[in-house]
Amino acid sequence: MKWEVRVSYKRGVQDPEGESTLYALKMLGFDRVKDVHTAKLFIIEGDYSREDVEKMCRRLLANPVSQDYEIRRVD
Repeated sequence: MKWEVRVSYKRGVQDPEGESTLYALKMLGFDRVKDVHTAKLFIIEGDYSREDVEKMCRRLLANPVSQDYEIRRVD
C-alpha cells in the first residue's frame, strides 16, 4: 500500500520560505503572483492502515499546533 501525506502551515502561521519565494518571483518580474505557500509531501509505502498513517502524522510528520496534513491513498 502507498500513502501520500501533504503537510502545510495552517492559515495565519508564517511561512518564511513561501514569503521569500514570493518576493523572489516578484523581483524576477512575475508580478501577478499573489501568494506562495510551501508544503512537504511524504510518500509512505508499507502495509499500513489509514489509522496508522494518522498516528505517524500526529507523532512525527506534522506539528499539530502550526501545521495541517492531508492523507491520500495512492495505488
